[in-house]
Amino acid sequence: MAGLEMLPARYGNVAFVLVAYCFLNFWMAFQRGHQNSLELMPVFFMLMMLGGIRHPCPSVVLGSIYIVTRYFYFTGYSTGDPQKRLTIGKYGFLALVGLMGCTVSFGISLHRGKNQRLLHMLLLIQNGELKKSKK
Repeated sequence: MAGLEMLPARYGNVAFVLVAYCFLNFWMAFQRGHQNSLELMPVFFMLMMLGGIRHPCPSVVLGSIYIVTRYFYFTGYSTGDPQKRLTIGKYGFLALVGLMGCTVSFGISLHRGKNQRLLHMLLLIQNGELKKSKK
C-alpha cells in the first residue's frame, strides 16, 4: 500500500460518498432515471476522486449534496411530470461545478509542484517503479 500514505487523512470519506452513490444507483435500477444516472456517473466519480485528493472535506460535502439532489431528481423523474424532478434535483449541477473547482485546484497544485509527495508517486507509477521500490 505504498501509495495510500500519499493521500490526505480525510480521503477515506471520499470513498464512502462514492459507495453511497453506487447504492443509490442500485436502488434506481428499478426506476426510469437509471440511464440518466449512468450518463453522469463517470464524470462524478472522476471529479470526486481527483478533487478529493487536494480538498477531501469539501468534496465529501459537495458529493453528498449531489447524491441527495440526484435522489430527488430520480423520485421526481419516476412520476413522469418533468417539473417534479427539478424541485431539488436542479441543484445537483451546482455540486458538480463545485467538484470541478476542487479538481481544477488539484490540477493547479500539481502544475505548481505544491503537492510534491503525490507528484512523486504519480511519476513512480508512470515509470513502473512503484512496485520495485516497495520490494
